[in-house]
Amino acid sequence: MKILVWYLHGGWMQAFLSGSHEYLVPAEAGRVMPPLPAHARRVEPGELAEAEVDLVVLQRTEELAWAESLLGRRLGRDVATVFVEHNTPKQSPVSERHFLAERTDIPIVHVTHFNRLIWDCGAAPTIVIEHGIPDPGQQYTGELEALGVVINEPVRRGRVTGTDLLPAFASAGRLDCFGIAGDRLPAALGLGEDRLQVVGDLPTAHLHAELARRRAYVHPMRWTSLGLSLLEAMLLGMPVLVLDATEASRAVPPEAGALSADPAELVATADILLRDPDEARRRGAVAREAAAARYGLPRFLDDWDAVLADAHEAHAHRARSRTRAPQLTTEGVAS
Repeated sequence: MKILVWYLHGGWMQAFLSGSHEYLVPAEAGRVMPPLPAHARRVEPGELAEAEVDLVVLQRTEELAWAESLLGRRLGRDVATVFVEHNTPKQSPVSERHFLAERTDIPIVHVTHFNRLIWDCGAAPTIVIEHGIPDPGQQYTGELEALGVVINEPVRRGRVTGTDLLPAFASAGRLDCFGIAGDRLPAALGLGEDRLQVVGDLPTAHLHAELARRRAYVHPMRWTSLGLSLLEAMLLGMPVLVLDATEASRAVPPEAGALSADPAELVATADILLRDPDEARRRGAVAREAAAARYGLPRFLDDWDAVLADAHEAHAHRARSRTRAPQLTTEGVAS
């Protein structure tokens, strides 16, 4: 199948593009695209009007209009389409209506069960395909008596990502922060280098190697979908300290570190793990086993193959039904 998809959400996209289809990835001005897997190729937007496309995968609301303009076809009617909803509602939890809620011809694929529960998707068909992670392998050493956290733009996103909770964790031991725009954290939180170190935004392989040297991983997110960095930390073999919000309780067994809606409980466990490397290693092994069992890449690709095939067949069925619809003569009798 030939699939049109814009490059977004790098970790998820690399997993998605690992499938066996042919993927057309439009170039976007100002957006740097990393090397693509073997079955994917970069295309200029101007090429799409003549391109054969079997199915479109959308991830942003604006892509609906972009795709229709570039392809010269109506999504859902002229070409099979699915929309991947990566996010929790931004404006109104529980009552926020999805922009595709009135569409029955474009399925919404949620990345977590919590997302499907919380969005009002109206009449739109909904499906859940949980994350799939390429296994980085057991890399955990925990040699550094420090906690690791990965947050992109932690100051701008603030309470959403639990940035305000970080000083409490830093009171148990040094907190090493990875991710985009972390350099603003020390001033924003008023923490010195003895309690907070900003490591920065590292390439994936380097991030995994460095993160695995920290004693435990902190996941303080309040209102986001399940973070890939959490699942990657678990696959590395790290024990994890996770705020019990959104999808966390489905992904993380308490034995994998600690899971609680009370940050004080997580900080207390952080103190234990920082002082007891053997206990940290034991809980990290549980974390790795749990993540491997639920978030393996083969299951993810199999799930997507099934959804893509179903969406393509449903679209074909609707097209056949329109072709077979009886035509009325000028006398109003079906011919």
